[in-house]
Amino acid sequence: MNIILLGPPGAGKGTQARMLTEKRGLVQLSTGDMLRAAVAAGTPVGKAADAVMKSGGLVGDDIVIGVISERLDQPDVKQGVIFDGFPRTLAQADALEKLLADKGISLDHVVEMSVDDEVVTARIAGRYTCAKCGEGYHDESKQPNVPGVCDKCGGTEFKRRADDNAHAVRTRLMAYYRETSPLIGYYYAKGRLASVDGLADIDEVERQISAVLG
Repeated sequence: MNIILLGPPGAGKGTQARMLTEKRGLVQLSTGDMLRAAVAAGTPVGKAADAVMKSGGLVGDDIVIGVISERLDQPDVKQGVIFDGFPRTLAQADALEKLLADKGISLDHVVEMSVDDEVVTARIAGRYTCAKCGEGYHDESKQPNVPGVCDKCGGTEFKRRADDNAHAVRTRLMAYYRETSPLIGYYYAKGRLASVDGLADIDEVERQISAVLG
């Protein structure tokens, strides 16, 4: 089973992707991780990506598709994959369609995690992590049981991403609506799109996604 999770920043795609990998044996494909792995392995596409990045340029869609192509040829993805952060544009969606067709691979489901912008902004702006183990917390919804002490590892230092603030979140949301939200209509027209309530609690979102996937 091969799926795409769609939704704006903060919709919870990463959390649901991790749960799907654990429960269904799917492999989460992050373009960033794949690019770094290809560069480290010195594959032809990895060398091309490395040259672009060292020159300060942005890696083009052709290189990203090449990296995905290499990754899909590896044996651990036979159970299926979750595309994480790709495609982001209509051009990338077209390129992915062609790649999958050439490899005889089906794209089975596209799941949109529907959320409210203001809730997402508050969700992202309030989150922080343990600097030692990476356990996630939130100012409103998930504080450590003992203030200032990580529940998981006992660490006492925490950090926030520099762009986890209301202004940066709204900028990222605008980029999503400008570049990525057209994919919702694209996959709806192809009969592959299903929507779930991304604002429900984590277990309920998982239940809704499982109902879609069957």
